[in-house]
Amino acid sequence: MLLKILFNFILGYVTISVEGYYIERFINICISKKILLWNIKRKKSSIMIANIGIKDFKKVKEISRNTKCRIKIQNKSGFPFLLNKYKKRKAFFILFIIFLLFIFIISNFIWNVEIIGNETISTSEIQEKLEENGLKIGTLKSKLNTKEIINKMRLERNDISWIGIKLKGTNAIVEIVESDKKPDIIDENEYCNIVSNKEGIITKINVQDGTALVKPGDIVKNGTNLIAGWLEGKYTGTRYVHAKGEIQAKIWYSKKEKMDLNTVEKYETGEIQNAYFINLNNLKINLTKSIPKFQKYDTICNNKRLKIFSNFYFPIEFGKTTYKELNTKKVTYTPEEAKQIMVDKLEEELKKEIENVNNIVNTQVNFKQETQQIEVEVIYEVLENIGTKEKIIL
Repeated sequence: MLLKILFNFILGYVTISVEGYYIERFINICISKKILLWNIKRKKSSIMIANIGIKDFKKVKEISRNTKCRIKIQNKSGFPFLLNKYKKRKAFFILFIIFLLFIFIISNFIWNVEIIGNETISTSEIQEKLEENGLKIGTLKSKLNTKEIINKMRLERNDISWIGIKLKGTNAIVEIVESDKKPDIIDENEYCNIVSNKEGIITKINVQDGTALVKPGDIVKNGTNLIAGWLEGKYTGTRYVHAKGEIQAKIWYSKKEKMDLNTVEKYETGEIQNAYFINLNNLKINLTKSIPKFQKYDTICNNKRLKIFSNFYFPIEFGKTTYKELNTKKVTYTPEEAKQIMVDKLEEELKKEIENVNNIVNTQVNFKQETQQIEVEVIYEVLENIGTKEKIIL
């Protein structure tokens, strides 16, 4: 029945009212002659509303005469009547057809690449590699070999453990799982030394297995052997072991930088200018004046790709460029003010390099002043556990 109703929509159907005292007989005759009536509603005891196909409408006229019922057309529906309705609006109808064709054509291309899952690897870096391997905006989906792209990316990048590509609408969703950079694990049954992985002064050494080659107070460099993977016995001679132990050392981190006492600093005046544009697949069309009226300014760009639904993107971007006016002013710092600014800056940078800031045991600040310039050096003394295992090859 559903197929018949759909068929009648394509061919056209009418909503009729049937008025008379023999409506039940009218319905029964229609059923016996296989004439489809749907959405039947009884308005009064003598009036019925129903839908009927155009072709069947001619047949029920004779049935209405035999049952002494009167038929009136209430409404006309379906594709033929819809087409006739917009016949006079040819421009609208043509544009509508063109729009449908446009949707059909662009649905065969990729118009957006979405990258998720990356934390340490930059999105722009991944995007560049994807483009090199064939996945970029404007690529025909039928010519896209996602398996080949995945294999190439896995071979080229050791920092990616897994990559998946899903095509949804005109959107390519690239999911990344980054690989953890772990040190080589040496089996407990293998012989190894423990060597220094940093420069410093040994403060404490606790050997669990192996032979200590350094003592507290010794200066070590990167690669210095700390605990040897062998033991010397009076009766057993030399035997090799898997070296174990904890080594603590003082490590120094330092940063040095210069600063002028007389400087020119930039600041925002609060004045802004917005410029709007449309980007049609890398063809930029400016909607407003794109040249800023300011002599000095910062530029902020925001682009948004047009889409319908969640994953159907168009090759159209709407963008806004914001220009923020900048001005400059001459600033003169005292040596103490400049020193404090540089100390705060260098300390912030150094703390990013240290794993645990609670292990900082001493801070040293060196200050050197020239005519119109100062040089500041900040040195952190940090207690750290050092040493990494190195396999012994016999």
